[in-house]
Amino acid sequence: MLTEVRPTAAAASRGRRTRRRTLVAVLATLVVLAPIAWFWAASLPAGSWSVADMGVPDDGGGPALMAGHGHGHDGTVGRSVDTLRLPASVPADVTVTLVARADGARYTLNGRTPGPEIRAVAGQVVAVRLVNENVARGITLHWHGLDVPNGDDGVAGVTQDAVLPGQEFVYRFRADQVGTYWYHSHQVADEQVRNGLFGSLVVEPPGGVSPDATALVHLFDGKRTVNGAPGEVAVPAAPGSTVRVRITNTDDGPMRAWSATPYRVLAVDGTDVHAPTPVSGAAVLVTAGGRADLEVVAPARIELGGAAVVVGGGGAPAPVPTATVDLLTYGSPVALGFDPTTPNRVFDYAIGRRPGFVGGVPGLYWTINGGLYPDVPMFMVREGDVVRMRISNSSGEVHPMHLHGHHAVVLARNGVPATGSPWWIDSLDVPDDATYDVAFVADNPGVWMDHCHNLAHPKQGLVAHLMYEGVTTPYRAGPDTPNDPE
Repeated sequence: MLTEVRPTAAAASRGRRTRRRTLVAVLATLVVLAPIAWFWAASLPAGSWSVADMGVPDDGGGPALMAGHGHGHDGTVGRSVDTLRLPASVPADVTVTLVARADGARYTLNGRTPGPEIRAVAGQVVAVRLVNENVARGITLHWHGLDVPNGDDGVAGVTQDAVLPGQEFVYRFRADQVGTYWYHSHQVADEQVRNGLFGSLVVEPPGGVSPDATALVHLFDGKRTVNGAPGEVAVPAAPGSTVRVRITNTDDGPMRAWSATPYRVLAVDGTDVHAPTPVSGAAVLVTAGGRADLEVVAPARIELGGAAVVVGGGGAPAPVPTATVDLLTYGSPVALGFDPTTPNRVFDYAIGRRPGFVGGVPGLYWTINGGLYPDVPMFMVREGDVVRMRISNSSGEVHPMHLHGHHAVVLARNGVPATGSPWWIDSLDVPDDATYDVAFVADNPGVWMDHCHNLAHPKQGLVAHLMYEGVTTPYRAGPDTPNDPE
């Protein structure tokens, strides 16, 4: 005979307490995990998305504008980036074909890396036919620092589709800015630039140039190279002659250049310095993506931190100077051509870092104005606007910031006004705990990237866009497309 055993009152009470504790623990877990799950789900990328719909529209305190609506303020139908190109009827003065190929882990253009140097005289029309022989993920070409029309900017998923194997694309633009520039892929950019898809672009003034030499600096397999060669690169020059050395930093971090003999900084990012003076005992910092033209008198030797340009026989290697040329005070002032004290729009570009999700992956990511990608600003402008932007960095790392399609002038650093030659930049080194005030005129309609040129960082969220009122793009990015601009 079975006897029913009933729990005592104490045991029943303990059971109720256990169930309550379990319920409380489950609810507490849900309280913690539910927001995490929501943020994770919200960060998952769509299969296909348009940059025109991305981010948080920021009008910079000016008249309200609508991102991606495709109409101007006067009601006229907007323009697609496809229409922002030089007409095909304009004949080309310089014609180049570049054939991209994957050779193992390295990429080449016309069988070499860096690719062929492209030279044009100011005012000439350049046509570059890009052919993808076998680069599996596709390629594009971006003309870094040359403010081409938006349709030829070469950003996959923004101004064109990636050029897939067997396809080709023709870029056409008028080279109307004298200076030192470069070109590189803007599709899977970190991998493709690091492994060789880049080259030099020089625009000469009418009437030719004085003796010059290009120094395209790049790390291959941990070794610093100049024009693809490690060690020293010789530049023939007669004793006493002056030579312009066009230095381009194609890597992800800042680089110092210096000489034991006096030199002058003739240009920064393709723009001449006004009244440059001789420099002795100091190095010039060339930010990632940036350029600096140095003038030396032969014989001379320009050190590039593991490589060198030897002009006219050169001299002994020089130790690294402790001082750095301050471009905020170098040279003499001259009129800017616009008034930055009365801007139409004022923006903040505050770089930080915090944990979160980007693309469904947890990590420690870069933020812009506190937001994680894609919840970052869409800087909205109207053609003709004078724009001021404050770039600040509290992220713990240096960031070389690059705005496509425009040159900006540095007004102040950490609140200290510029007093030298106008310091025009398209690539600006912003160290941790630094703040820069810059200004530019919105005179090149389009949808333009504004991102860090440490090319691993845009993939980690450090990319925003400058968007003109009434401009649209038919191109899309995402896993269901061939386009991966970062």
